[in-house]
Amino acid sequence: MALIQDALRRPLEYVKGVPLIKYFAEALGPLENFRARPDDLLISTYPKSGTTWVSQILDMIYQNGDLDKCHRAPIFMRVPFLEFKAPGVPSGLETLKDTPAPRLIKTHLPLALVPQTLLDQKVKVVYVARNAKDVAVSYYHFYQMAKVHPDPGTWDSFLEKFMAGEATPASTEEPSAAQNPKREIRKILEFVGRSLPEDTLDFIAQHTSFEEMKKNPMTNYSTLPKEFMDHSVSPFMRRGTAGDWKTTFTVAQNERFDADYAEKMAGCSLSFRSQL
Repeated sequence: MALIQDALRRPLEYVKGVPLIKYFAEALGPLENFRARPDDLLISTYPKSGTTWVSQILDMIYQNGDLDKCHRAPIFMRVPFLEFKAPGVPSGLETLKDTPAPRLIKTHLPLALVPQTLLDQKVKVVYVARNAKDVAVSYYHFYQMAKVHPDPGTWDSFLEKFMAGEATPASTEEPSAAQNPKREIRKILEFVGRSLPEDTLDFIAQHTSFEEMKKNPMTNYSTLPKEFMDHSVSPFMRRGTAGDWKTTFTVAQNERFDADYAEKMAGCSLSFRSQL
């Protein structure tokens, strides 16, 4: 594992102006050979915005609520990460080749970098967004424990990079979904054109709660080697709620962030809950 450790914590690389993890940038070339299928479903998110939660919901829907089937493999095998690449482990593209249809596919790529084949096939897309302050805090902790990222440095310096768009990249809205998860599960169910009994929806809501997923090795990424994700630094699933940013942002940082956000998001109709 020493060779793997030596290969991690590399600087980000820019592709079409988008900062990417070095190995993910290298994966874009081979992705030109990826061929989407009409029944693929793409889960498109900015990191730390509820991706794993929605992935588990969709897999449980696809498996008709059968929890044993959802324990067949870790979430990153059941829902391949399209642009994933890292030393010594299968890439997202390699995992996809062994994934039976209908496939669930995860990506953090912005539209400019999404393989054209997904657009040509007009696959269904579930887009997940979250309030930016909680994303920033969650991402900072993730940078510390997930070693494919560069070293994040101090919180203050990381926040500046995040605001400048120098952290790696971005419908259901995760924070509001936490208030009424069954409503959001029903929306997703209808979107994918499926139906399930009411008691199955209750079962899915129970087993996709943050508390259940945090202790489930098939969703909490604890099966990955420590060289990639060090859960002793910070758990992959840390808080799962809106408003945690208040424990990290200073008053000055909050004011600066609000001003910057208002400027960059002017004209955007999306609204987010920053606390529950």
